[in-house]
Amino acid sequence: MTDDFFPEPFKIKMVERIKLKPKKERERLIKEAGYNVFMLKIEDIFIDLLTDSGTSAMSDNQWSGMFKTKQAYAGSDSYYSLEAAMKDVFGFKHFVPVHQGRAAENILFSTIITKGDYVPNNMHFDTTEANITRNGGIPVNLIIEDAYDTAKILLFKGNMDIQKLEKFIEEKTPDKIPLIMVTITNNGGGGQPVSMENIRQISNIAKKHNIPFFIDACRFAENCYFIQQREEGYKNKTIKQIAKELFSYADGCTFSGKKEALVNIGGMLCTNDEKLHTKLKNLLIIIEGFPTYGGMACRDLEAMARGIYEAIDDDYQKYRHAQMKFLADLLRKGGVPIVEPTGGHAVYVDARKFLPHIPIENFAAQALLAQLFIESGVRGAELGCSCFGKTDPKTGKFIPPRLDLLRLTIPRRVYTNNHMKHVANGLIELYKKRKEIKGLKRTYAPKLLGHFTAKFEPIK
Repeated sequence: MTDDFFPEPFKIKMVERIKLKPKKERERLIKEAGYNVFMLKIEDIFIDLLTDSGTSAMSDNQWSGMFKTKQAYAGSDSYYSLEAAMKDVFGFKHFVPVHQGRAAENILFSTIITKGDYVPNNMHFDTTEANITRNGGIPVNLIIEDAYDTAKILLFKGNMDIQKLEKFIEEKTPDKIPLIMVTITNNGGGGQPVSMENIRQISNIAKKHNIPFFIDACRFAENCYFIQQREEGYKNKTIKQIAKELFSYADGCTFSGKKEALVNIGGMLCTNDEKLHTKLKNLLIIIEGFPTYGGMACRDLEAMARGIYEAIDDDYQKYRHAQMKFLADLLRKGGVPIVEPTGGHAVYVDARKFLPHIPIENFAAQALLAQLFIESGVRGAELGCSCFGKTDPKTGKFIPPRLDLLRLTIPRRVYTNNHMKHVANGLIELYKKRKEIKGLKRTYAPKLLGHFTAKFEPIK
């Protein structure tokens, strides 16, 4: 078997009916949704590539664990299953369970950020950025410059720029930086991995300045697979061994189990600091729940514990990455401009290159997203001007992000390669008639995470 073809290391035992609605109906639906695919009902979607968060297909092993779990407000056996999995794979001393990753972010940042503090990252994702901002902090992206060149091939395009980090700490001083973060893989910039060497360098800088180092570990296993395949010295190591080393360089992590614990709900906030853990646990009790259930049904903790092990299985990761490559290859052959190289959880389309005639303030990626649904019933996600664009508070001028991307996020163990062919065909057809696609005008958006509920109108 080659990297181009690797059969699913599982068999399908249950299916869900999906239906492609007529094009005229899809045109009506997207208009009624304000040209925002978040506002569409799942019954209106044929293939849903909005997110890989909470959309995985769980295994028979996970389901059986859920049925055997003893439900309890305090002291559930599933909490101890998850604790054992966390210590075995992540290696941290302490953790609290939470209902999803953004809850971990909220608890962490509410505890350690003082107004005016800076939080450097390779590239903050939307919820991380919003939770830092809401708590009075200032999120700062220090990713390598090459990350903004969507055509450039680099093995570890998600790396933080070490020189930028050193200079930033020198300018702002460690007292104004409560933690350093790195996101693996880098979701906002194409799902690109971070190398072990880069993690090690960030850790050394953090220790030198006595700044805690946390990892946004949503897709840690996919990142570890990239390290295994691409970084010298890791070819013969298991993903579990690589993960254990990677986390050993950090002081803690936030983790959304909805990604790589292959569950529909759940997450963790981990730390090696006992005093910080006590603060986190006390806040958890107030806003999430008792520490042995963390705002979830206890069965979900058991599913998460088992899912962590399934995500670090080498055969599973090989299949997962082969499907990414399959979709990316189809799009390349059709001329569609994508972020290179292929990411770990999604294939990203460069909307500015796809639709160069649309002015930057008219939301090219959002317009392409709406047209993709009309063309093929496929729902993707916008990571561009709607998601990351800002408005200057003094001038009212729109400040666009450096990337305007459409993300095709593949849920885990859900779709086949025939589904990927349908996705690719829809985008390729749009690329052939791309000059006909017009931009959008945004008519509504709240201040934080506005892209979730924003409304748009077509430019006439």
